[in-house]
Amino acid sequence: MRVLVAEDERDLAALLATGLRRAGFAVDTVQAGDDALELLGLPAYDGAAPSPYDVLVLDRDLPRVHGDDVARQLVAAASPTRILMLTASSAVEERVQGLDLGADDYLGKPFDFPELVSRVRALRRRSARPALPPLLERDGLVMDTARRTASRDGRDLDLSPKEFSVLQILLEADGAAVSAEELLERAWDAHADPFTGAVRVCMSKLRGKLGDPALVRTVQGVGYVL
Repeated sequence: MRVLVAEDERDLAALLATGLRRAGFAVDTVQAGDDALELLGLPAYDGAAPSPYDVLVLDRDLPRVHGDDVARQLVAAASPTRILMLTASSAVEERVQGLDLGADDYLGKPFDFPELVSRVRALRRRSARPALPPLLERDGLVMDTARRTASRDGRDLDLSPKEFSVLQILLEADGAAVSAEELLERAWDAHADPFTGAVRVCMSKLRGKLGDPALVRTVQGVGYVL
């Protein structure tokens, strides 16, 4: 759900973030290796609160702390964050070296954006979290997480990427309550303002699209239950 893009070219980082957000991910960006390590909450940055990133899209040639060293520290810390390494070189030796450093996947520049999105999704499915089936079903609601489609009682739901992410989190909870704080943490990026009411607004739109009878219930002081 959450992706950290570490890319020193600001325009490319912004382009990657925009495309990944349109694909339904919550994305943060940094331009240097030490900033990536800080957001990832590695032991070298004891004062930082770890952020639960599923995938790190890592440019190999980063300033201050090289991308290779970022990968090494992630692996040494046994982080569950998967690494998709990007580089301007597509030589076989470079790919082998990147994978040997601990990267889970490797993509040379330039690349086709749909392939990048597909690889990020594949890495997310391989994360350390318990494996979940691509098809989630509950009370007439059917979500195909691989094809990014959702329907209720055979009626297609026209969900925005954010609404899809929130509904997926609720479905994966399997009847357990999910707090607004957890939804904000998992479906929005690190710059989301917790006081904007973004979760409440998104939930209101989602309920409208799900229709009657209501599927999402608010548990006062706890969160939301599907």
